[in-house]
Amino acid sequence: MLTVIRRILSYTKPCRKELLGMLLFALIGTGLSLFVPILIGKAVDCVVAVHEVDFPQLWKIIIVLALTIAVSALFQWLMSLCTNRLAAHTIRDLRCDLFSHLQHVPLRYIDGQARGDLIGRAVSDMEIISDGFLQAFTQFVTGIFTILGTLIFMLTINVRITILVVILTPISLLVAAKITQMSRSSYLKSSDARGALGGLVEEMIGSQKVVKAFTYEKRAEERFDVYNTELQQTGAKATFFGSITNPVTRFVNALIYAAVGVCGALAATGNVPLIGVITVGQLASFLTYANQYTKPFNEISGVVAELQNAVASAKRVFAVIDEPAESDDSHLPELQNCNGTMQLSHVKFSYVPDRPLITDFNLDVHCGQRIAIVGPTGCGKTTLINLLLRFYDVDGGEISVAGQNIAGVTRDSLRACYGMVLQETWLFTGSIAENIAYSRPDATREEIVAAAKAAYADGFIRRLPKGYDTVLTEDGSGLSQGQKQLLCIARIMLTDPPFLILDEATSSIDLRTEQRIQKAFEKLMAGKTSFIIAHRLSTIKSADWILVMNQGNVLEQGTHDSLMAQKGFYANLYQSQFADSETTE
Repeated sequence: MLTVIRRILSYTKPCRKELLGMLLFALIGTGLSLFVPILIGKAVDCVVAVHEVDFPQLWKIIIVLALTIAVSALFQWLMSLCTNRLAAHTIRDLRCDLFSHLQHVPLRYIDGQARGDLIGRAVSDMEIISDGFLQAFTQFVTGIFTILGTLIFMLTINVRITILVVILTPISLLVAAKITQMSRSSYLKSSDARGALGGLVEEMIGSQKVVKAFTYEKRAEERFDVYNTELQQTGAKATFFGSITNPVTRFVNALIYAAVGVCGALAATGNVPLIGVITVGQLASFLTYANQYTKPFNEISGVVAELQNAVASAKRVFAVIDEPAESDDSHLPELQNCNGTMQLSHVKFSYVPDRPLITDFNLDVHCGQRIAIVGPTGCGKTTLINLLLRFYDVDGGEISVAGQNIAGVTRDSLRACYGMVLQETWLFTGSIAENIAYSRPDATREEIVAAAKAAYADGFIRRLPKGYDTVLTEDGSGLSQGQKQLLCIARIMLTDPPFLILDEATSSIDLRTEQRIQKAFEKLMAGKTSFIIAHRLSTIKSADWILVMNQGNVLEQGTHDSLMAQKGFYANLYQSQFADSETTE
């Protein structure tokens, strides 16, 4: 816990002015507030006897008292202002570190995490850290100053009663520490349950059409109830331990206050020689100080629950930040003279070490070739694309582009050589022109329009209310799946990469649109090396070379006619999957 807190505090270093200001204002504000009981005690002593009050002196004390309270409130407000700024800047920097690190972790890590859980760590966990950090930090700082200040003032009034207070105080601390220890594990479990629930909600909302299409609503509710119940149980347990801390410490502190009151009253009457003699005003001041001395312990124990929750959330955030990033390649040279040639030599890869996927893959690709990759689901088609782009690194062997090992060049320069259109469309909140220009932010409007025309998207774009300035949401609401795919294809039309990757790029487009897209692809693929993952017969038959994959291995390779003549795996796959399509044609 202390390690996590120190790590959070390390993010306050850029805000030294706010930190120093908060400490200074807390010291002044607390010091003035602790001077108030002295003034109250002196005011009480102005009452000498019945009908005998020193009003001139009393009025002077009241004026000083009012000014002291006002100035103390001002400095406490300034302290809160600095604390708020400190917390806001700290969480901002922490959130930036988290988001920045997510851009550099291997894709393997992202694929292995629930999206909703990662979103929860970047949003809700950050808010919990901010709230817990702000409240706990303020209470701890003011609490420490209050405890030290009250001790000093009490010692000036009566040393023996002060020692009594100090001796009894550890009882309150031991009780709070025991309850804190019991609640720590509950808050960790509650944070994990909150992340799991967030992941499920994001999954269900993001796939609502699929949920409704398969009448999955009831089962979704049942899964939600399981996660929700777990969160309720862990949250209730954590809240229970957090809620009993403050009442228990208040009870112990009330006993301390009562002991001080009894001893002080006896000392005020002069009946206890060992304690000494104090005035009634000093007794009033001492009781106030005794209450203020124990109050920080109550407040600190009260924010323990928030602090525990914040620490649990911070652990989840730091778990992501501590995840190893991709190896730094800034010292490597950029890929030069990318001419569309590629060699794969004895490539090995597996997602799970004890489950080999690609065992010994060899391929020699020439410039301008169109390579179709076919095979049953899970054969390694998409995995191969991930390796070509270095989304994943090979476990053995080597992949070379233009004679250069891709492991020895920067990832950015490698990926700049590829244009990729996937089956799953991705659009972001912004205008259509901005979405098309995602591949080239510096593209002119004329270039954007030209790319849209080449992708046969210009027509439907101009029919939209604001044309190219029509703003889309991240899921492209208002557009058909085919239209969204056309926009993604237009992005690639805007660039001129040596390599193209088309992963089921036309699977969501009707046959008539596909024919128009194929014409655009013919123009786009001219002179470029293309990797095509597709099931459409026309695309596969027109490929220069076909790789037939199964279980990570290339079983056969050649042209469509040569593979059919072999009457092997490809011929059987063709007959089972494409015979009907050929008959229809």
